[in-house]
Amino acid sequence: MFKDEFKNLTIHQARELLDSKEISSKELTTVFLERIESVDQLTNSYISVTGEFALEQAGFADEKIKNGNQSFLTGIPMQLKDNMSTKGIKTTCASKMLENYIPSYNCTVAQRLFSEGAILLGKGNLDEFAMGSSTENSYFHSTANPWDLEKVPGGSSGGPAAAVSADECLFSLGSDTGGSIRQPASFCGVVGMKPTYGLVSRFGLIAFASSLDQIGPITKDVQDCAIVLESISGYDSKDSTSIKNTHQDYVANLKTDISGMKLGIPKEYFPEGMDESVKKLVYQAIEEFKKLGVEIQEVSLPHTDYALAVYYIIAPSEAAANLARYDGVKFGFSSKGNLEDIFDDIETTREGGFGQEVQRRIMMGTYALSAGYYDAYYLKAQKIRTIIRNEFNQVFKDVDALITPTAPTVAFNLGDVIDPLQMYLNDVFTQPANIAGLPSISIPCGISEGLPVGLQLMAAPLNDSNVLKLAYAYEQSTGWHDLKSPIAKGI
Repeated sequence: MFKDEFKNLTIHQARELLDSKEISSKELTTVFLERIESVDQLTNSYISVTGEFALEQAGFADEKIKNGNQSFLTGIPMQLKDNMSTKGIKTTCASKMLENYIPSYNCTVAQRLFSEGAILLGKGNLDEFAMGSSTENSYFHSTANPWDLEKVPGGSSGGPAAAVSADECLFSLGSDTGGSIRQPASFCGVVGMKPTYGLVSRFGLIAFASSLDQIGPITKDVQDCAIVLESISGYDSKDSTSIKNTHQDYVANLKTDISGMKLGIPKEYFPEGMDESVKKLVYQAIEEFKKLGVEIQEVSLPHTDYALAVYYIIAPSEAAANLARYDGVKFGFSSKGNLEDIFDDIETTREGGFGQEVQRRIMMGTYALSAGYYDAYYLKAQKIRTIIRNEFNQVFKDVDALITPTAPTVAFNLGDVIDPLQMYLNDVFTQPANIAGLPSISIPCGISEGLPVGLQLMAAPLNDSNVLKLAYAYEQSTGWHDLKSPIAKGI
């Protein structure tokens, strides 16, 4: 195997080579650092690259392998979205507000990965504070889609999805508040999973909307996704929303025999006006599931129509509360106290430190929480959230999972979507899973106009294994995950 081919590996393939001593972690890490140096000028998927730290970690990983103490991810080079705290390494949230912020601690998922011996190559680009669907809202730079550099990679985890698609890391972790893992995974032709809310610790994830945020894997195939989820999931006392006794052997549960399982097709997720080629490819995927022995039935989730409105009341409201801490006094960007009144100083700091989309959402949330509007907007949205969650619970009494498109379109051109409402509609199929706390995955299901299309599978809370099992069986039956982006193929 030639050196350049190492970048094409999956985690499980790299594991075999590392364990057989055909390559060392230092050699593998060097391959990816050189890959980033040559390719990231095209994709801009990284905000920072931690080469020296990565090689130091790789040396420790090689010692673990030498002593037979390795686990799944020992010596595996990866990336973290840049809203996950890393000790001694900048964590910017792609915002001027945190441009020079260096945490004094690791987030729980980073600590778990480091304990296993995973190698941090750097921090991935995102929409500022994870607010966006195109990774064009980053303070530093936009990220390009490896399938077409004129297209967006999706967002907010566009940097992680592009990095995996372009072979700039073996896997990445993203955060998903309303589709921010799954939509970019769909646009970039990779696998992206939002686990059950509370399955993966959020400690050290810089908050956007605390009742919706969830960390999850972005990988090249479903087996890799199961490997990473197994490593990062589990109870954490530092996260008050963490669920106890949830750890499962996700890799061992992957099966190609899924006959007898039941898939529901929610009719509300195939509306008029969505891209016909996307709809066609998802229906072809449904036919493939039928061939695999899965029972298909149509179901209804009537309150799905309200999910977008509910999300854009709850998420901005929680964002307004979470981002109130950035006042230029304690940490982060400051206007340097040039004004006589401290309140004017705070206002100037927030105006200069936050980008337009973040400011928009803070204003929306502040309005929804204000006196006289709280009951009419926020409280009502929470009541409808409960109705949406109950509808899902009822449907999951009859089916094991739901199948839908991940996004209504393929990736669009950079700079094309300037209307905020039009941008928000990109997550119309993914937001309900966050509202209800469901496990949900996006996997490739075909190509339209030279760009990848993703299908989404959702299951009841804590049924993450069902989602992975169905995704794995489909993936192995079709091979769509084997398609490489032009950047990955060296074009």
